[in-house]
Amino acid sequence: MLKAWFEAEDRARRDENGPRDTSLEAMQKRLWKVFLLLLFVAGAGLAHGVTAIDCGRLLDVRTGQLLHDQVILVEQDRMIAVGGQALLEQADTIIKLGGDYTVLPGLIDAHVHPLIFGDDYQVNHLKLSSAAKALHGLHAVQGWLREGWTTIQIAGDADVEYAPFDIRDAIDAGLFIGPRILGAGHYLSATGGGGDINFLGPEQQVIADGLIVDGPAQMRKAVRREIKYGSDWIKLLVTGAYMSAGDNPQAVHFSDAELRVAFEEAENRGLPVMVHAHAAAGIKKAVRMGARSIEHGSFLDDEAIELMLAEGTWLVPTLAVGRYLTEQQGYSDAMSKAVALHERYDERNRAMLRKAITRGVRIAVGSDNVGFPPYFAAREFEELTRLGMSPMQAIQAGTRGNAELLMKEHEIGSIEAGKYADIIAVKGNPLDDISKMKELVFVMRSGQVIRSD
Repeated sequence: MLKAWFEAEDRARRDENGPRDTSLEAMQKRLWKVFLLLLFVAGAGLAHGVTAIDCGRLLDVRTGQLLHDQVILVEQDRMIAVGGQALLEQADTIIKLGGDYTVLPGLIDAHVHPLIFGDDYQVNHLKLSSAAKALHGLHAVQGWLREGWTTIQIAGDADVEYAPFDIRDAIDAGLFIGPRILGAGHYLSATGGGGDINFLGPEQQVIADGLIVDGPAQMRKAVRREIKYGSDWIKLLVTGAYMSAGDNPQAVHFSDAELRVAFEEAENRGLPVMVHAHAAAGIKKAVRMGARSIEHGSFLDDEAIELMLAEGTWLVPTLAVGRYLTEQQGYSDAMSKAVALHERYDERNRAMLRKAITRGVRIAVGSDNVGFPPYFAAREFEELTRLGMSPMQAIQAGTRGNAELLMKEHEIGSIEAGKYADIIAVKGNPLDDISKMKELVFVMRSGQVIRSD
């Protein structure tokens, strides 16, 4: 376009004035015209550009149907129409995703830790500044976006300060490309709990990877501080953890008085609470207090399942991480503990999870990703199908279901007019082979093409 404009302008100038004026003033005028032309072209694209995505196969996660020959119209950051081939006539640009591709809504991971890296994560956070961890975390979330995870929820992270929200705010401001980010700044833990460092001598005064709180007063202040610095969820470690040294995941670590304060403060500010809980007693305590989600839920029992059904509590089982750690072996003491627990209890725990799914407990997809290899998170879909979910149900859990969990169902989670244009495509049909969720060929986030293979 610009080359044609220059040639036309040169011809007109020669016709009117003879030889081309090469003075500095004339060049300045020409550059000013070019600048105005570029502004016009850019403005026209922003105001009127409509992109059509021509889909061979489209998964409608609202209805559970596989549709064919559908078209999605995208304008700026939103989808404006979804329908038949006639919509192509309204498009300025067409992206063809026909053939052996399946189009889905952008994926949502409800449980990640972008700042955690390495198997000895409980002390790794002491080796870097908060700024350095933000850079590591930015690299991690950008990789997850390229794998199709257009929205992530941080389930607390290992940072002295609040680097996850620096990443979120920089992405929201347009400084960097990345996924949509929600979540909690820290996981709140009792002294000696899963977020504490329990393998150093008492003389060593180090800052733990979790935010350590003891007693109702400290709990109240901690929740208020989390909210002050950007958390839109509160994360509580109600029981011990698998991947930390010196604590027991089958033990409850907070008192009723501490928990009541945490839930009261969160409710006063309109924030939901996610609860890390392995032990059945901790799960039931948290559900009764009003937890929106139970993270892990390893030692579920029948009573806990009934309580979750009655309260509508979500379960984020984080299945793939245990199997992955068992495959790798050779970890630090903390990770060896996780592997031993997984090998000892996995069969029993999966039987209870299978029962929870059959009974109708609301399941969400969360990978517990801490910088594992590419496409690790997509293994969560495979694990859910091993527990009896159909491929469509597993995909719905990672799209529509997670949008409901995050209370963002009017913005994300399905391909519908009015929602953000978060769209991915995989090679093949994941309803026939759920492992196809790892074969990404296209990612769009808020109308911006992130990846197109």
